[in-house]
Amino acid sequence: MKNTPKWMMFLSLAMVLILGACSSNSASGAEQVTAGEQVKYTITGTDPGSGLMRLTAQAMEDYDLSNWTLTESSAAGMTAQLDAAYNNKQPIVFVAWSPHWMFNTYDLKYLDDPKLTYGEPEEIHTIARLGLKDDHPVAYEFLDRFHWTADDMGEVMIDIQNGMDAESAASKWVEENEAKVQEWIEGLEPVNGDPFTLSFVMWDSELASTSVVRYVLEEKLGYKAEALQVEIGPMWIGVANGDVDAMVAAWLPVTHADYWERYADQLDDLGANMVNVKSGLAVPAYMEDVNSIEDLKS
Repeated sequence: MKNTPKWMMFLSLAMVLILGACSSNSASGAEQVTAGEQVKYTITGTDPGSGLMRLTAQAMEDYDLSNWTLTESSAAGMTAQLDAAYNNKQPIVFVAWSPHWMFNTYDLKYLDDPKLTYGEPEEIHTIARLGLKDDHPVAYEFLDRFHWTADDMGEVMIDIQNGMDAESAASKWVEENEAKVQEWIEGLEPVNGDPFTLSFVMWDSELASTSVVRYVLEEKLGYKAEALQVEIGPMWIGVANGDVDAMVAAWLPVTHADYWERYADQLDDLGANMVNVKSGLAVPAYMEDVNSIEDLKS
């Protein structure tokens, strides 16, 4: 070192200090950037007034996320924001439910909910107006038998997501699952063009189920069936006041609890058409340090 020029010694020392500082800042910066900071303390939501948004607002209170904002959107708007974030590998926290095609398309994970704000896994129920059994016994019996799985629904959702219209996707699924459909309609005598009205909220899952039910009512059982797309409140109110015959989109006992409590005595619950459905907050799997709603507070 005696023959080393002083300017080289100073340069070497400076480089060591700079590299050390960069390494330290990088490490500490990674530790200091919280999940909230990554997403600007924003939870991407869905339809305003939905039970899922109500539960999310409750979760924000339960987990002390007072500095967070829940944005209102729609099912399509939420998935569009998810798609944009995912394709750029950007962080996002969003309201999710399954079955849904997004879990087939992206690598996602639900955040743990230790306080059980979103409850245990739910069921999707078929709900009919009072008097439907007497007025349309064939449709009533079919709806009472109707049940399928998340995988069944997923096939229809993926076809729709890939560009097929809902009626074509329903037709394709029905023709490819003849044995299951036959269980629903075995022994039922088709009618001759009797009108029948279903209502649904524009969630991809409910579009899939309602389209399949409508197709079976028309093509297999002879009804002139109509499917009305409405918001969640009107979906329940329409069946409760008798303007709509039935829906196959009631998430119980948690997500639509408010509507069930309000209108239960005006409705006929035919039971679950799907079990073990789930809702909550989710993130892309590449957000490795975020695994629980509690992690959002840090």
